[in-house]
Amino acid sequence: MIRHPEKVKKYNPTTLKKPSWLKVKAPTSKTYFETLEIVKEHNLHTVCQEAACPNIGECWSKKHATFMLLGDTCTRACAFCNVKTGKPSGPPDPLEPLNVAKSVLKLGLKHVVITSVDRDDLEDGGANHFIDTIKFIKELSPLTTIEILTPDFLRKNKNYIDIANVKPDVFNHNVETVPRLYKSIRPGSNYNKSLELLLDVKIHDPSIFTKSGIMLGLGENLNEIEQVLKDMKKSKIDFVTIGQYLQPSIHHEKVHKFYHPNEFKQLFDLCVLLGFKMISSSAMTRSSYHADEDFIKLKQSA
Repeated sequence: MIRHPEKVKKYNPTTLKKPSWLKVKAPTSKTYFETLEIVKEHNLHTVCQEAACPNIGECWSKKHATFMLLGDTCTRACAFCNVKTGKPSGPPDPLEPLNVAKSVLKLGLKHVVITSVDRDDLEDGGANHFIDTIKFIKELSPLTTIEILTPDFLRKNKNYIDIANVKPDVFNHNVETVPRLYKSIRPGSNYNKSLELLLDVKIHDPSIFTKSGIMLGLGENLNEIEQVLKDMKKSKIDFVTIGQYLQPSIHHEKVHKFYHPNEFKQLFDLCVLLGFKMISSSAMTRSSYHADEDFIKLKQSA
């Protein structure tokens, strides 16, 4: 069943006052609406919309959207995520990979981020959909670099290696939170398996950059955050993102703490010491926030 407010656990609403550094302006630019029309034209889903990302106005005004494959219904029910959950209504749209590639071409993207819902109902977890999408983008926009943000493909026989074989430029999979909170925040997932996925990809093809991220404010402590970052480094992860969790509704996990910009800076400095190649640590950081600009800067400095 899809999660309905009256049928789910009622989490306490966040009682903490949202600080000034977390306020964003509503989208109004012409380019934002042009991006919206391209997405609608090809009947696509974006994580920007489905996850109610606070950065949608800024990103879409730059014609940067994160496309979400495999429909709009996730088979997991993470306590932080605004994407609807339940049993997907049918098989994946066979035209979706090509339509995503056409949208990338129309938007003239130099770097694109492709993600998906979890599809535990599919034998391959949706891996072949990622593969087809990457192939079509490479065919229509050969100069566009491709970043993927995948599910964990748990119990899917390491199908993520098949995705690595078509060589995305960046392979992202988020650990999301600290191990202690997985049972309540990320049920159905496994912290060690998520790290294993990224290490497997790096060992399989060292030329692919690996990436992961964590949200703060779900009830973790500083020692746990530092340990996650050290675990990421042990798993040979190249890029790391650290952002502030924002509660999508009262039916999701509440915000336990709003981290100050100085605390994000301290974690940034720790990541520098640990030796990550690219780091984004701020309240507004999300997996694909400034991913295009950051990756292009990295290539230019290489």
